[in-house]
Amino acid sequence: TKNVAVLPGDGIGPEVMDEALKVLAAVTKVSGVTFATKTHLIGGAAFDATGEHYPDSTRQACSAADAILFGSIGGPTEESHLPKWANAERNALLGLRKDFTLAVNLRPAVVYPMLAQLSPLRPDIIAKGVDILVVRELVGGIYFGEHKTAADGKSAVDVMEYSADQIRVALKFAFEAARKRSNKVTVVDKANVLDCSRLWRSVAQEMHAAAYSDVKMDFMLVDNAAMQIIKNPAAFDVLCTENMFGDILSDAASVLPGSLGLMPSASLGTGVHMYEPSGGSAPDIAGKGVANPIAQVLSAALMLRYSFDMDKEAQLVEKAVSAVLDAGLRTGDIALPGEKAVSTKAMGDAIVAKVLEGAKEKSRALLSAAAAAAVSAPTGPPGQPAG
Repeated sequence: TKNVAVLPGDGIGPEVMDEALKVLAAVTKVSGVTFATKTHLIGGAAFDATGEHYPDSTRQACSAADAILFGSIGGPTEESHLPKWANAERNALLGLRKDFTLAVNLRPAVVYPMLAQLSPLRPDIIAKGVDILVVRELVGGIYFGEHKTAADGKSAVDVMEYSADQIRVALKFAFEAARKRSNKVTVVDKANVLDCSRLWRSVAQEMHAAAYSDVKMDFMLVDNAAMQIIKNPAAFDVLCTENMFGDILSDAASVLPGSLGLMPSASLGTGVHMYEPSGGSAPDIAGKGVANPIAQVLSAALMLRYSFDMDKEAQLVEKAVSAVLDAGLRTGDIALPGEKAVSTKAMGDAIVAKVLEGAKEKSRALLSAAAAAAVSAPTGPPGQPAG
């Protein structure tokens, strides 16, 4: 049994989380692995019940879990000054990152061929395939360095600092993720200017030679990477970089699929990992049953892969999402003019059906292959070994 702390949060979080949990139940049916999922409060929902955005009961539940499946946090913009919402994201998300040392962020960016019209990219670029995994170091670099402004307000300093140990954490995840994908890592830096970037290169070369020589590795300057993500995204498999560069490049990559409703993410730590959609709480559509659950479902697939080493099951979920989209189902955020939009629940039900259907097809294929192997195997006379 895998213990999962479920934090639906606010806005559309609870309704898209329901669909992700249905998909996990389908995975249990096809794999036999059970998921003990227990829901806990976070964000505005937690504030209503406890007066805190990140109550100790939630902290303890996450600490005892094998993984954290997170929804969304936040309320209407016009209410952001109210105690319920003020600093909700900072208190909850930064609290989780600090408590569980969530030092690496993974954000996949996949352009589905059947949704190519939603992407800002030209058709000939999409035709080459877009499937990027951005690995961003999350707790170091210039965001966490010293920040100070002179008393006269006419100069300021922000310090970028990295240790080799911090860099190794991100690179380890990148190399190991690449082994489960197309086996290539591109390390993005500014080594022609920055000493921190030169350290990144040095550590990457050391790790590659020592333990990951089977993975193809190259280096790219960040300004070129920003261009290539738009001009030739097919050149990337796993892109690994420091905090600020990763912040910018992952946001650039996030527009390629055409909707944040398709974008999962993972924050990985030294122990428990957390999985969440890249989009927000969308309070304007909360409770209407129209939100896209795909990002939450794909976040659950990342959980299967990176927390539970269930890569086959993760692929089954990802293929089910592709099959549903290929069949023409669309929620409102990805529907073109004239296309019918389905509900959150209908999209979730369709993904569940495809997961179960895909498992049956895989089982039939394995039985067929086994039968073919049995027919072709040489046999000897009774009582004698074959061959």
